[in-house]
Amino acid sequence: MPTRRDCVLGVASSLAAGLAGVLGLPGIGHAVPARRRYGHLIAVGGAEDRQRDRLILRRFLEISGGPQARLLVLTAASSDPAAAWEGYRRVFEELGAQRVEPLDFRSAEEANDPAAVQRILDADGIYLSGGDQRRLMAALWETAAARALHLAFHVRGCCIGGTSAGAAALSRQMLAIGEPTLRPYRDAVSLDIGLGLLASAIIDQHFNERHRLGRLLSALALRPDLLGVGIDEDTALLIERGRAIEVLGNGAVTLVDGRQMRSNVREADPEQPLQLLDVRVHLLPAGTRYELVDTDPDTPAPPPALRQALELLVRPGPIRG
Repeated sequence: MPTRRDCVLGVASSLAAGLAGVLGLPGIGHAVPARRRYGHLIAVGGAEDRQRDRLILRRFLEISGGPQARLLVLTAASSDPAAAWEGYRRVFEELGAQRVEPLDFRSAEEANDPAAVQRILDADGIYLSGGDQRRLMAALWETAAARALHLAFHVRGCCIGGTSAGAAALSRQMLAIGEPTLRPYRDAVSLDIGLGLLASAIIDQHFNERHRLGRLLSALALRPDLLGVGIDEDTALLIERGRAIEVLGNGAVTLVDGRQMRSNVREADPEQPLQLLDVRVHLLPAGTRYELVDTDPDTPAPPPALRQALELLVRPGPIRG
């Protein structure tokens, strides 16, 4: 008689196969391995420590499954993919990873290659390097590889991390262009479409080091329905899908909630500083953790306004094809 575990794995395999067909991933429906884990996102603010404790990369390896996990380093954002790969290869191998490989796309044609797509679906952890998020999305936009990333995250529970440009591209609304500005302006930033693994936020990186609060506020003036997530260098926001958040590393994550904001963005001239009222800001230093389900009664609960923001942050978005 089948056990409960067999039934769960069978349902997951059937769901994976069906979604592979819906998402247009030819010939791989039966080859999507089932996995009983929550999906994790790790958005890194850039310049993560690779020399000393390497807390963020160590945690990425741990969540992905440990030394035997199948890791991919996706270097499509980098202008020098060989150098980007070599840097992460050395670190992950020193941390004990035994199965880590590079993956690079320079064109949509390469991102539609069935062999590359299958490698994404087989991976336990996928790490997106830094570089230029526009270069990354130019290679991945409307490709089988982008759809496979969604399938890997939503169905298999793959851990997907991204640093700097790789972090910016995790969200649906991606901050594409924008110079640091002391004050928010209507035309200070340009938004574009990212991978959409994080549905309800805009991510900015190198946040306090490059004085990007004005830039993030400018983006939220255009999209006040979203959360702003500013991540410091050597700092990561870990999101356990639907369950919890944690701040890793040595800096802080700044959450900017403008959903109740009133602004003059529609009336303001392009170079006129914006008026932004009723903006909430939450500063979460490294070591902060909030669980939103199955919480320990002895653990302090987040205040209501922060809890509402965190619930939006961990809410699963749609599988996009």
